[in-house]
Amino acid sequence: MSLVIALLINMAILILAAAAFHATGHNQVTEIEDAYKLFAPIVGTGFTAVLFAITLLVSGQSSTFTGTVAGQVIMEGFLKLKIPCWQRRFITRALALIPALVGVQMMGNGAVGKLLVASQVVLSLQLPFAFYPLISMTSDRALMGEFANRLFTLVVSWALFVVVSAANLWLVVQTVELVD
Repeated sequence: MSLVIALLINMAILILAAAAFHATGHNQVTEIEDAYKLFAPIVGTGFTAVLFAITLLVSGQSSTFTGTVAGQVIMEGFLKLKIPCWQRRFITRALALIPALVGVQMMGNGAVGKLLVASQVVLSLQLPFAFYPLISMTSDRALMGEFANRLFTLVVSWALFVVVSAANLWLVVQTVELVD
């Protein structure tokens, strides 16, 4: 459910930005700071920029919640470790804050947009590493019994794995070409 909420929030952000910026000819928005500053005059109220910030905050919280729940499932279900909920939340959020604080410290406050993009690239590169064991485990009849993936789900899952992996390879190639 939390992934669906995160999906809806992120879709709302993208749709709002596309509608507001493309329709008004603001197609040179390259940083998140530009986006939030441009929202108010385009949409007509100063509240829109605040709403945009709240939406980003909710999106981040939803992602953090999803990561915390996933960690709980892995720790309790696979590793048989029981940690109180407050400790798990503290550890998860502290570990998430450390790279952000180091990045801002090294690159300065003006690099928040670059850090946000970098974090999304790293997350996208990690996706196939989560896909593979998930598809493998949910397709294993010995492990899942009657709940194992059926053929249609298996084909769609592996096709998505290939598409995401190919997109990541293309991203890496494009990034290496830019660096050269």
